[in-house]
Amino acid sequence: MTDFPSTAPSAAPTPEAWTGASALLFDLDGVLTPTAVVHEQAWQELFDGYLAETGHSDADGNGGYRESDYFDFIDGKPRFDGVRDFLASRGITLPEGPTDDAPGNETVQGLGNRKNLIFNEIVSTRGVEPYAGSVRFIEAAQERGLKLAVVSSSRNAPAVLKAAGLDGYFPVVVDGQVAAAVGLPGKPDPATFDYAAQLLDVPAEECIVVEDAVSGVQAGSAGNFRAVIGVDRGAGRQTLLDAGATLVVDDLGELL
Repeated sequence: MTDFPSTAPSAAPTPEAWTGASALLFDLDGVLTPTAVVHEQAWQELFDGYLAETGHSDADGNGGYRESDYFDFIDGKPRFDGVRDFLASRGITLPEGPTDDAPGNETVQGLGNRKNLIFNEIVSTRGVEPYAGSVRFIEAAQERGLKLAVVSSSRNAPAVLKAAGLDGYFPVVVDGQVAAAVGLPGKPDPATFDYAAQLLDVPAEECIVVEDAVSGVQAGSAGNFRAVIGVDRGAGRQTLLDAGATLVVDDLGELL
């Protein structure tokens, strides 16, 4: 991974930072749209209900779902990996269940599908508004002739992009459904980013990864990409730098 020409890992890149880059590979939730917040709400509703129903949430709340659980065990991962990792953190093991398991069933797949229903209900009732700074950053990248792709663990990426009015910017979308169909491991493995670069017909070393999740930054850092821009939406600036981000910003508009 090549560093941006800046004085420190957290400094904003100069215009020369674009030199040598041919493509940008964006995560979706938390980078382009604030749907990471919706995911957090959906996960909280799912596990608050599940833990209470099954008696795993004790009276003083130590066994209940906490805000930090999202960043520690779920953020950036494929949905069912998030279910497994959170349950493992509580010492809970459930049957896997079939992929299309009913949302009411107490299985990994069932809980994952229940979370998806909650998420889609929130999106359909509230809509999706993209981050203004991210839209300006995308448009600036297009003006420079860079190719664009979305690489998301979410299986709802196309629907979210359409709801946010961003679908026209991205000819390549590698989401959870694509990854499952092709047999790609999820983040923090760099495979989905590599696959997006291949679909864009751009060498990985000419791609910049843009991520807000620790697992996504780790994926970008593990690959042979030119750089990794971390967007701090709650994971923490130093945490993202430690995970391998070349630089960290609060909003992509800062880079313009």
